[in-house]
Amino acid sequence: MESSMLSSPVRMPHSFLAQRARICPPRMLLCHNASGDDVNQPRSHFTKVRRNVNVENLKRGGYLFAEISKREAEHTQKYPDVELIRLGIGDTTEPIPEIITSAMAEQALALSTMEGYRGYGPEQGNQVLREAIASNVYKDLGVEWEEVFISDGAQCDISRLQMLFGSGVTVAVQDPSFPAYVDVSVILGQAGRLDEHTCRYANMVYMRCLPENNYFPDLAKTPATDIIFFCSPNNPTGIAASRSELQQLVDFARKNGSIIVYDCAYASFISDESPRSIFEIPGAKEVAIEVSSFSKLAGFTGVRLGWTVVPNELRYASGSPVIKDFNRIVTTCFNGASNIAQAGGLACLSKKGQEALRSRREHYRVNAEILLEAFEALGGARACGGRNAPYVWVEVPKEGNRDCTSNTRRSGWELFDEILERSHIVTVPGIGFGPGGEGYIRVSAFGRREHIVEASTRLKTLLMPS
Repeated sequence: MESSMLSSPVRMPHSFLAQRARICPPRMLLCHNASGDDVNQPRSHFTKVRRNVNVENLKRGGYLFAEISKREAEHTQKYPDVELIRLGIGDTTEPIPEIITSAMAEQALALSTMEGYRGYGPEQGNQVLREAIASNVYKDLGVEWEEVFISDGAQCDISRLQMLFGSGVTVAVQDPSFPAYVDVSVILGQAGRLDEHTCRYANMVYMRCLPENNYFPDLAKTPATDIIFFCSPNNPTGIAASRSELQQLVDFARKNGSIIVYDCAYASFISDESPRSIFEIPGAKEVAIEVSSFSKLAGFTGVRLGWTVVPNELRYASGSPVIKDFNRIVTTCFNGASNIAQAGGLACLSKKGQEALRSRREHYRVNAEILLEAFEALGGARACGGRNAPYVWVEVPKEGNRDCTSNTRRSGWELFDEILERSHIVTVPGIGFGPGGEGYIRVSAFGRREHIVEASTRLKTLLMPS
């Protein structure tokens, strides 16, 4: 990749190339010049439109999961006859139960009849589904159906919420955490400049989540910010915050006048007494927005359906209700989720639908248990997660060094490449989830059982200390 850049007719300054070579692993460099232009494209005309400086401020190499897909494709081309096991991107693998797909099929077929045809629906979502979410997911928590907004997935709503808050807010994120929180903050101009040596943005607050503190941030050392992104069960660590920890978070937000954006996309995997919603915590409705999804709950990663709850009690400093502005954002930027997908979501929440989905989640839970046991059997690896979420978070020491607390660990991308090259397994390097993820990998439990068992065998062979 570097050679193609150097041989291009469009030359980059030598000092810039040298600087990027020091900062970025070679395979992370894309065919762009200093302005981010694709140097392989013919140049016959330029517009006068300047590139968005915020997009230019994103980390080199593209979005994390797009980079992983790229490396996966390269590996498949290099080893066409090898069975590649994909435990990287958190994509579901088990079929959606027929009771749910039949509801979607019925809705789709109805569109071919005069009686059943429907065009645009309410941008906020069909009322019957909003009512079902309020009464089933938030039973006894005081959530009104009017506070529920149906979307095309949690990730899209994260972007809409960032648009709602604007570029002038300060933002805190767990470190490590889902990369979209930071990337969208950068795109909207909230994050400040990137320090490529620390992989941190100047205006972001990174709430370090360490194993010795159950991956919950030390709020006593956390500066106050306007917005706090918090994911539980956490992606990537797989750790769910306890009731007392979430009470600390709510109290912290109330004290500082912050808004929590609480991502609970994996709440359906919680198997202990950890809260499944931030609204189980007293006072949360005055400081929190909750984002969730059918993607992992029901295998809707390709169907696309989610929801966001904005409480009526949540107010700006002026006293204006946040829900009013979010409704304006939704009605301006979104024409509503597919009626077919919403019919599937309604079927998911039926008694028979929930029963059918339990077996799917149990399948992934057992997968996670198999992977967790495999890593725990390794003397040189420390692993967590897997019990309240379909991810296992693994710290692996430097080769030949069994001390997991060593500061001389391999980088996440080095470990990713080694596992891919030698075991033909796709994982996710921890550094992709923030600077606190360096030295870790995330392994997904989304997969067929036979692939999970085979992967555990391969990983034990590769990583077992000599």
